[in-house]
Amino acid sequence: MVIGIDPASIVQYKALHTAVWPQVLATLKAANIRNYTIFLREPENLLFSYWEYYGKNFEADMAQIAADRMTQKWWAVCGPCQLPLASRGDGEHWATMEEVFHMD
Repeated sequence: MVIGIDPASIVQYKALHTAVWPQVLATLKAANIRNYTIFLREPENLLFSYWEYYGKNFEADMAQIAADRMTQKWWAVCGPCQLPLASRGDGEHWATMEEVFHMD
C-alpha cells in the first residue's frame, strides 16, 4: 500500500513509529497481521506499507482492528501526517497496489 506524507510531519511520524503503542501492536497481531513494515521514500514523500496476513477471515480481522479504541486513537495521531493519494480506491486511506513480482 502507498500513501503520501506531509513533509512537515516526517520527523513526528518517524518518532511515533519508533515506539508504537503496545496495544496497537497487540491488536494487529490478534488480527493475524505479521511482518508489518513501513518504508519512507524522500524526496517524493511517499510511505510504502507491507504486511502479511495469516488469518482466515480478512474482513472480520480488519473490522476488529477498526473497532479497537486505542487503534482509533493511534490513527487520529498518525492520520493528519498522511496525505492520501487522489488515485486511491473508494474506501481506501492507503492506496493498494498491484503485485507484479514476488519471489519466495
